Amino acid sequence: MGRVTRRAFTAAALSTLVFTPDATAGDARGHGPGRGPGRGRATAEMRGMWVATVANRDWPSRPGLTAGQQRAELLALLDTAVRDRLNTVIFQVRPTADALWPSPYEPWSQYLTGRQGEDPGWDPLGTAVAEAHARGLELHAWFNPYRIANHTDPGRLVASHPARRHPDWVVPYGGKLYYNPGLPEVRAFVQDAMTDAVRRYPVDAVHFDDYFYPYPVAGQTFDDDAAYDRHGAGFPNRAAWRRDNIDRLVRETATRVARIRPGTAFGVSPFAVWRNAATDPRGSDTSAGVQTYDDLAADTRTWVEKGWIDYVVPQIYWNIGFQAADYAKLLEWWAGVARGSKTRLYIGEALYKAGDPAQPAAWQDPAELSRHLTLAKKYPQARGHVFFAAKDVAADPSGAMARLVADHYRRSVRAPD
Repeated sequence: MGRVTRRAFTAAALSTLVFTPDATAGDARGHGPGRGPGRGRATAEMRGMWVATVANRDWPSRPGLTAGQQRAELLALLDTAVRDRLNTVIFQVRPTADALWPSPYEPWSQYLTGRQGEDPGWDPLGTAVAEAHARGLELHAWFNPYRIANHTDPGRLVASHPARRHPDWVVPYGGKLYYNPGLPEVRAFVQDAMTDAVRRYPVDAVHFDDYFYPYPVAGQTFDDDAAYDRHGAGFPNRAAWRRDNIDRLVRETATRVARIRPGTAFGVSPFAVWRNAATDPRGSDTSAGVQTYDDLAADTRTWVEKGWIDYVVPQIYWNIGFQAADYAKLLEWWAGVARGSKTRLYIGEALYKAGDPAQPAAWQDPAELSRHLTLAKKYPQARGHVFFAAKDVAADPSGAMARLVADHYRRSVRAPD
C-alpha cells in the first residue's frame, strides 16, 4: 500500500491485569477513583472514553437544547461510562477557542446554544466534574490549544472574541482559522484561557488531542512568515522553530498545571505515527502519509522519553494487520518508547470504526477491538485504553463494546494514579 492520507486514518480528527472488584464507586464527598476512603486495592488501569463537543459530535446532541436537556444528556453519558465499567471521561471543554464554563477569557461555545457567547444557563464543566466524581469517575478536561473556528470568516465570531481583538494572532488555513503557535503572546494567552478551568475546578487531568500545527492541506501554506522572521533566529530551519514552539507549549502547560493544582495530570493524545522508519530509523514500521514530527511540529516521542507529560494516548486507530499502520506494530513501538519513562502509556481505540461498512473488513468483526486489548496484555507499558468516542460507546451498534466489556472489563478497577 502506498502513502496514506489523514482521511484514511482518522474520523474528525491490555496490560497484564488481574480484574478485581473495587470496594466502592467513589466516596460520598465526590472523590474520583482511588482518591476516597474505603477503596479496594484493585489493580489500576485506564478505561476511558472521549466526549467530543466540537460540531456536537457526542454532546450535546444538537445546539439549542434547554439547560435541563443538555444536563440530562451529559449525565446519561456518565452513566454509560459506569455501565461499561469505565473509570475516566475525557470531556472536550474548549473545542474552538471557546468555553464550556464561564470563562473570563473566551466566549461560551456555540455548540451549546447555537450562538457563540450566549450563556447556556448552567455550568457544563462544573457539573461534569461534580457528577463524574460522584460516580467514581475521573474527569479529564480536554482542550484544543490553537483551533479558532471551522471556517475562515472572523466576522462570524462574537465581537468580543480575542481573535477579533487580535487579528494579527490569526492564520486562515485549510478552510479554518487558527491561532499562530509561533507568537509568544498567543502561547501565553491560550495557556491563560485553558488553565482558568484548572483554577476553578478539581479536574483530574488536562488533556490535549492531536491538533498542534494543523494537518497539512495540499496546495496550501500556513502563513507564519512574519512570526518566523521575528522569532526564528537561532534555529536551523522553520521546522525546528515550529517544533520548539510546540515543545514550549507542552512544557509550560505542564508547569502551570502542576503549580495551579498539584496532583492534576497532564496528558496528550497524538496521531500515532511519530515518524515512519523510512524517514527516521527510530520511527515505526509504518508508511503513513502524516508524521507528527514533520507535519504537525509535534515531537511526541521526545515528550514521552523526557517525561514532560504524565500520560500519552496515541490514537492507534487502525486494525491489526493494516498494512500502512498495523495496530500491532504501533503498539509495540509505543511500548518501546514508554519503556523506562515516567510517562504512562494508554492506547487510543477507534470504536467508531467498528461495524462501519466503509472501513476495512477487520472492523466488521465485533471482536476486533477485544483482540486489541488481548494483544496489549503482552506489553506491561500499556496501562489501559481510551475509546473514541462517547456516542459510539453508548449506542454500540456493532456490539463491539459489549464484546470488549464481557471479555476484559468484568469488574471495575480504578484509574492509574
